[in-house]
Amino acid sequence: MTPQELKREVERGKDSFFFTPATLKFFGDRMSNYGVRDGGRFPVHYDDNGDNYSAIPRMVPVWELYRKKPVLHGLDGSAHFCKKTFRRIF
Repeated sequence: MTPQELKREVERGKDSFFFTPATLKFFGDRMSNYGVRDGGRFPVHYDDNGDNYSAIPRMVPVWELYRKKPVLHGLDGSAHFCKKTFRRIF
């Protein structure tokens, strides 16, 4: 999975704002600053639609979108996306 492939899949869903030029510019970021790797499994308290809450989390396989270099104000955190639905996981 490349950052461009992840972007394409994410934009097909509900989290399409994540990769807009305005969002990237706001954070001082570029697509070339991103890399994608297997993020393992991430605990999630909601179903695949993001609707039904469960007190007991389920483990979901994710892609980790990471920054190669920090951007404005030292931001260097990663974002996680479900491998099945390509929704962002918090």
